Order: sequence, then structure tokens, then C-alpha cells
Amino acid sequence: MAAKRTIGYVQLEWTCPNCGTRNPGANQTCLNCGAPQPENVQFERAADEKLVTDENALRAAQAGADVICAYCGTRNPAAARTCSQCGSDLQEGKARASGSMLAAATGPTQVTCANCGTLNAVSRSNCFKCGAALPRAGSPPQAAAAKVGTASAAKKKTNWLMIGGIGAALLACCAAILFLFVFPAATVQGTVADVQWQTSVPVQEIHAVSYSNESGSPPSDAYNVSCHTESRDVCEQHTVDKGNGYGEVVEECHTEYQDYCSYTRDEWTTVQTYSLDGHDTSPDYANPSLTNDQRLGSPSTDFTVYFDTEKGEKTYSPGDVTEFQHFQIGTTWTLKLNALGAVISVGN
Repeated sequence: MAAKRTIGYVQLEWTCPNCGTRNPGANQTCLNCGAPQPENVQFERAADEKLVTDENALRAAQAGADVICAYCGTRNPAAARTCSQCGSDLQEGKARASGSMLAAATGPTQVTCANCGTLNAVSRSNCFKCGAALPRAGSPPQAAAAKVGTASAAKKKTNWLMIGGIGAALLACCAAILFLFVFPAATVQGTVADVQWQTSVPVQEIHAVSYSNESGSPPSDAYNVSCHTESRDVCEQHTVDKGNGYGEVVEECHTEYQDYCSYTRDEWTTVQTYSLDGHDTSPDYANPSLTNDQRLGSPSTDFTVYFDTEKGEKTYSPGDVTEFQHFQIGTTWTLKLNALGAVISVGN
């Protein structure tokens, strides 16, 4: 069962739809233009939110959702009985929506003053240089943006030169890799001087294999099984809109359980590998004698062709025996080399 506790409260923000100014959640009117906070305005988390410590602010945060006057639309505290603006009975009023979880603020850490172009910390509501109200970071309103001078516009302009430089560097790296390892840089004629194959045949026996502290359930054929359960508390914090300009920071924790088991299984295990090699185009495989409790594993084969070229000896590894058998000693082939001199393809 999940456990929930309140960490504290933070003041939220709202953006004035009239002028775009960011305002503290507790403010009922805009700091810049004086417009009242609309009934349907959305509270948002601040970029530098801190837990509220002031006693009056704490009481306001804990009071519950504000009540909107049914007659004049004024925002009133949850405990109010009459409207502070028109004196109407708030029994007819409607409580603001509350209880939704708010996403953390994202975006830049600085905001540009629309009046003087000065960069300010995103936590400020007013420009430290000229005192003008600041728009919300990342979404300045058109009315405020129109006031920004040439210098401010230059500051906000995307640095396409830097982006282009980074992109060019990445493309250059990719091109260098392709040039060095994939694209042919030279073509030479090569004569097959030698061929070599090496085969490996594993012999396997049933052996007891022990596993320790493996997560999850043990296999059905396991024995000597010993399991235990480990638990850990997983906690997440959420900020919940209180409907009054504040958010409640809530921590919810639940316990997760995981089983870990130690056990033994009987498995086919390679106990010996028999290898053969030769310098012809007909690879051979060992055929070891097996006891009743043994079996052969999957064989493997490596092929190598050696070419004499004007650039020295070059080697090539065919992908299968059919390709390997084409390279008869003394035949001539066209080799494509990468920039490092390695063979990347062979053709007639």
C-alpha cells in the first residue's frame, strides 16, 4: 500500500493573459497592468520554487481552493464568507479547480526584459535594471516582444553558426569513419598465394552449473534451490495544485519486492575442443570418439585467403565454404582496399 506525506508547499505562478507578465500565485492582480486574475487562469510551477516558510503564506496554502464570486468574478480565500470586492454572499460562488498534478517548469534559466533587453534570472518578476515586468520565460507575449530593441533581438536570435558548426563536425566524423573503413580508397590486383582453414569441434558433457542470487523464479529443472525476497522503498514527489496559488509537495512511497534465487542446473558444457587446419579448399572436421554421456557441439570454421599484391601481402576472410573454394592458388582477383589498406571486397 502506498504511503503519502506532505513535504511542504510552494508558491505557484500565473501568466497575465493581458500583458504576459509572470505573477506570484498569491497575487490577485497583475503586477504590471493591474488586470485581475481571470477565473480560468492556469497555475504553473516556478522555475526556482522553494518551500514556503512564512506562517501567513502557509495558512493561505493550507486553506483550500479559492472561491470565485458568482457576481463579480473576484477571487476570494477559501474561508471567506462574503466577496472582498462586491460584498456578495460567497455561498453562490464556485471553488477554483484543484487537485491536478503540475509538471515541473522547463525552459531557459534567464528571461529577457522586453523594455530594455537586459537578461534576468527566470525567478524574477521585474527587471533588476529598469523595473519593468518580465514575461514568462520562453513564451513572451507579442505585445511585450514588440518593445524589444535591436540589441535584445540579437541576444535571442538562434546561433545558427554554432549549430551549423556542430552539425558539420558530426558529418565530418561520420565521413572520416566511412572513408577509413567502408569506402574503397584503392584497387589492386592480387594473386592467391595461400589459403588456410581452421575447424573446431567441441565435445560437451552434462555438468552441474551453480547460479547465485539470480533475479526472478528459478528454471523448472533447477535443484538445490534457495530463494529470498528483497524489498526496497520507491518514492516519488508530486506538486498538486491547491487552487489558491500554491502547490502542495507530496511524496508517495511504495514498496517493491524482488525474488532472488540460488540454484543448480545440469547443463551441456564444453569440456574439450578438437581443432584441425589445412592449406587447401576442402576443410575437414575432427570426429572424436564420444562416451555415452557426451555429445558434439556446434562446429565452427575460419577461412583465410592470402594474396600477393604490389602493396604487399593482403588477407581476406570469406564468409562461407562456397566462397572460400573459389580462391584457388594462383588465380588473380581484384581487391578493393580501404584507406587503412585492409581488403573490403574481392571480385574477378
